[in-house]
Amino acid sequence: MSGLIGRKIGMTSIFDENGKNIPCTVLEAGPCVVTQVRTEEVDGYSALQLGFDDKAEKRANKAEQGHVKKAGTSPKKKVVEFRDFEGEFKLGDTLNVELFQEGEFVDVIGTSKGKGFQGVVKRHGFGGVGQATHGQHNRLRAPGSIGAASYPARVFKGMKMAGRMGGERVTVQNLRVLKVVPEKNLIVVKGAVPGHKNSYVTIEK
Repeated sequence: MSGLIGRKIGMTSIFDENGKNIPCTVLEAGPCVVTQVRTEEVDGYSALQLGFDDKAEKRANKAEQGHVKKAGTSPKKKVVEFRDFEGEFKLGDTLNVELFQEGEFVDVIGTSKGKGFQGVVKRHGFGGVGQATHGQHNRLRAPGSIGAASYPARVFKGMKMAGRMGGERVTVQNLRVLKVVPEKNLIVVKGAVPGHKNSYVTIEK
C-alpha cells in the first residue's frame, strides 16, 4: 500500500462550495527518503522502507548510521515500512506530498492521546448505575455487577472495567483529502486524526 510518514500539525475548518463548515486536520506529509527496498527474491515480500524527520548524527548508533549511509541520507527519527508500494523506486529517492491527489481517500494511523487511569463511564461509555437520588450517594458512575454468584465464581476475561486509557495504535479509515499544498508539504484531510500535535502519523492510500 502506497503511503507516507507525516506529522500532525493540528485541526482547523474550511468551507466547501455550498458554504458548509467542514472540520479537518492539517498533516505535514514527507518528504520521505527511501532507506531500504525489500524484494520478493531477497526478502520474500516486496516493500519500501521510508525515513522521515532528520536526526542528529550523534543521536544515531553505528547500525543506524551504516543503514542510511547506503541510501546517501542522514539518520531519521521515524522509519516505517510500506508493503506492496505502487511504482518503482530505488535507494535514496525522495517521496513527497504529491503522492496524494485532492478528492481521494486515505487511512491515517497514529498513537492516540494517553488519558491515564479512567473509570468505565469515560473509558467504555457506560451510562452509570441507578438514579441520582432515592438514597444513593456514591454509585452514579460505578460499573455495577461484574459477574454472577457462586457459579462461575470468577470474573470473565475481557470484562469492561476501569483502567488505563489511550496511548494505543489507532487507524482512522477513509478520510477524504480536501487539499494538497506541495510547496509546504501539507495535506488537509476531512475529520479527526489520532494523536497530539506534532505526533507522527502514517498516511496510507
